[in-house]
Amino acid sequence: MIATCGSARRSLARAFADPDAGPMLLYVEGAAGLGKTHLLSELAGLPEAPDVARLWWRCGAGDGQQVADEPWGKPALLLVDDVHRADEDELRRLRRVLEGLEPGSAAAVAYRPEELPVPGLPLGGSAMAYPFRLTVLTHRLAPWDEERVRRAAADVLGESGGTAEAVGTLHERTGGVPRAVVDLLALLREQRPAFTGTAAEVAAAGVPTRLAELVLSRTYALSPAHRPLVWAAAVLDGPAARDELIAVSGLGAVPGSDALLRALESAALAEPGEGRYGFAVPLAAAAVRDTVPGPVRQDLHRRAAGVLSRRQPVAWTAVGEHHRAAGDDRRWLRAVEKAAESAAASGRHQEAIVLLERTLAAPGIPPQARARLAPLLARNAVTGLRSDQTVEVLAQIVQDGDLPPAVRGELRLDLGLMLSNQMGRFADGWRVLEIAAAELREVRSVLAARAMAALVTPYWPGASLDVHRGWLIKAVAAADDSGDEAMRTAVLANQVGLAMSWADPEAWDLVERLPVQSTDPACVRQAARGLCNAADSAVWLGFYRRVDGLLAEGRELATRSGAPYTEHSASGTRLLQEWWTGQWLGLARRCEEFIADTADMPFLASDAYVVRGLLAVAQGDWGEARSWLSQRGTFGTENLPVPLGATAAGAVIRLTLARQEVADAAEQARAAWTVVAEKGVWPWAAELAPWAVEALARAGDTTGAQAMVRDFAQGLGAADAPAARAALVWSRAVLAENEALAQGKPSGLLAAAEAYRKAAAAYAELPRPYSQALTTECAGRCVLAADAVGEAGGADGVDRSGGADGADRADEAGGADRADRADRADRADGTQAAGGAGESGGAADGAGAHGSGASAAGGSAAPAGDRASTASAIAELESCAQHFTDLGAVWDATRARALLRTRQPAKKGRPPGRPSHSDQLSPREAEVAQLASSGLTNREIAATLHLSPRTVEQHIAGAMRKTGALSRRDLVHRL
Repeated sequence: MIATCGSARRSLARAFADPDAGPMLLYVEGAAGLGKTHLLSELAGLPEAPDVARLWWRCGAGDGQQVADEPWGKPALLLVDDVHRADEDELRRLRRVLEGLEPGSAAAVAYRPEELPVPGLPLGGSAMAYPFRLTVLTHRLAPWDEERVRRAAADVLGESGGTAEAVGTLHERTGGVPRAVVDLLALLREQRPAFTGTAAEVAAAGVPTRLAELVLSRTYALSPAHRPLVWAAAVLDGPAARDELIAVSGLGAVPGSDALLRALESAALAEPGEGRYGFAVPLAAAAVRDTVPGPVRQDLHRRAAGVLSRRQPVAWTAVGEHHRAAGDDRRWLRAVEKAAESAAASGRHQEAIVLLERTLAAPGIPPQARARLAPLLARNAVTGLRSDQTVEVLAQIVQDGDLPPAVRGELRLDLGLMLSNQMGRFADGWRVLEIAAAELREVRSVLAARAMAALVTPYWPGASLDVHRGWLIKAVAAADDSGDEAMRTAVLANQVGLAMSWADPEAWDLVERLPVQSTDPACVRQAARGLCNAADSAVWLGFYRRVDGLLAEGRELATRSGAPYTEHSASGTRLLQEWWTGQWLGLARRCEEFIADTADMPFLASDAYVVRGLLAVAQGDWGEARSWLSQRGTFGTENLPVPLGATAAGAVIRLTLARQEVADAAEQARAAWTVVAEKGVWPWAAELAPWAVEALARAGDTTGAQAMVRDFAQGLGAADAPAARAALVWSRAVLAENEALAQGKPSGLLAAAEAYRKAAAAYAELPRPYSQALTTECAGRCVLAADAVGEAGGADGVDRSGGADGADRADEAGGADRADRADRADRADGTQAAGGAGESGGAADGAGAHGSGASAAGGSAAPAGDRASTASAIAELESCAQHFTDLGAVWDATRARALLRTRQPAKKGRPPGRPSHSDQLSPREAEVAQLASSGLTNREIAATLHLSPRTVEQHIAGAMRKTGALSRRDLVHRL
């Protein structure tokens, strides 16, 4: 595992390659563990010198492994190891051998510089009489860098060993010394449970035996009078100045200086930085520290705390640990408090959280200390990124009857904020915040205002818009009474979110009032939150062109003021913006990276989960889609923020309709609609309404579907909510199409087509290219359906198998058989029989499936007056198919192309007979195979492509036979 040094190999290779070259002596210098012996072994295998004898000399071994002093008589490579162990007699003999090197020969001499009897002179105290033609080089081995440590860790531990956290700690603790790295990796490989890649596991692995024996042998080779200085270095656990080491050791100036010299001479200590002394391998400190007697060790820690408290800036965390190890708990807790305050002031909230969690979890913390430290933990957790342990700690502490009421109220406030904002436990968080607001009203009015402001936030399921407005009135009054400008800004930030959510005409004026130029960091943090709230609401409303500016300014303020939670929430908003505006390239990867980055608090990544699920729907990966949309089980989807939950519900309803499970889709629609209606923020119904209306209409609940559209329109009123207004037009078109299909009225279908076109135009203005393509596809489908109704002379010519149990009804009516015959005709003459595919019964979803209204009853030509309209519809569908393809919406593109084939005429001029697809997939087989490999069932594929499940089964069998695929999933690798 220890890498060969290329420069050393090249030097010796040149010496053997040139017959006229003189002899060469290569010194290999390296501290213990850097790989000198390994390098000599690699040099022994030089392929450039196959005829050169290899001679080994191991100094100090006492095993006779030496060479004769006389000339060797032929070219040779002498490999001398451990010269630092040679005695005077052996060094004299080695010098004679090296002085007698002849042309064509070379020697590599390895040693530890820290153990040489005379520093800098590997061959003894007197100067070497080098021959005139002898080339002398020195190669100094260096520790591994972090990248080399990463490769070694990945080799030994696999993926878990290659984490940045683990590699950084490995490199820091071993100093990059290869032997120490390899031995520590061996310990981690053998540990149980298996290594998972955390820094804590590396720190807890212990000291490898070889390293411990080396450092202890060097330490205890010192006299007892000198050892305390090495003990001091072990307790400080990092490079320190001479005076600091002497102060901690307690030896005094003169004895301490002498002890430091002796420690350096024996290599017990090293000088890793100029004027800074410590262990060559930092991990070695633990081995020495464990051997120090307890009372002596406590005294060393006490003095170390005093020394470190005089450094600037003071490392309060380290000071606290030394006080604790010295048995002084009072000073330990005070240092922890100062460390947390310092970390919070510089924006290092996560560092403060970890320190405070660990401290409060320790047994025996006095009540007074808990009352000081717990609010500090809560404030950092709300501003930064919490861990589950924080919630558990706070939930236990608020039950402490000895806490002062003001402290308990503050803790309850922060606990409620964490439950609601960071864990998605809205119901629990709401109850805790209401209690906190009541507790704090008399004792801490400014914090009471903060609790009330939190209850203004409308995103949580449950409370209605009017309830939030009521809390806003109370919060504004409480903040004004407090006179605290930061609290006024906090209330204003939540007021922005509330006003923007329901498209209050004054919302944008409220955004302008945010104090973005404030010099108070607390005000700036709240202003950043207000801007990001506005950006998130702007995404839901459809003001996509205004989102970039709001996010950029909000994130900049959040970074400057130290608000990582706000930064992360802004990242989720950005993913939603990219989804709706069609920036799909790399979007799935960005979602998954964000989810990985926020693995400790999955609710923060809820936007990313939903966007990833929406992408999977469009790509036809329905199994993955449901998993992503359900947050992969990280928390209940019923706890999603209302707009996000409505969006996820709309996608799930769409999938359920595509599977022809219409009754289930209708139930899902009613449940999701109830949540939005109870909240009363009607712009948030935009991503749910078209699918919910379709589900009810196809289930035969026309009255319910009409009520949804009516409530949606009344709820929106005159609100300036472009996305919701486009969705309302879409929903009305869905209702019109289903009613027209039920009545068999071509005019009604054409009117629905116009409504879809209006929706498409509205989405184009936003812009939302995917929604635009979906509604455009719907318009084209309605025109083709109207043509089919006209040709059939009434409703009987329309296949409405997209309704409840539509596929079953299609089979009963012989629709599937007609699809089979049409598809056999397709395979026979190379083209799709006009109208044949549409008769199979069933459409895929509301974006191309309100009923399979696009199906035709036959292939006869349309009346002259309708030809232009039909041709325009076909052009629209062709454009949609291309837009879907450009976006990467595989499922939608396949569905649109299948719909096109129901009306495109057979190609002329091709010779009769079946086209040859004996070795290649036919176009239809390729489509079916693509959908099958993404996880769709035969029934789902049949619904998408207007085929019967039997025909789909035949196509899959053909595709598997031609590609050699072993399973449906294997098709994806064969296509």
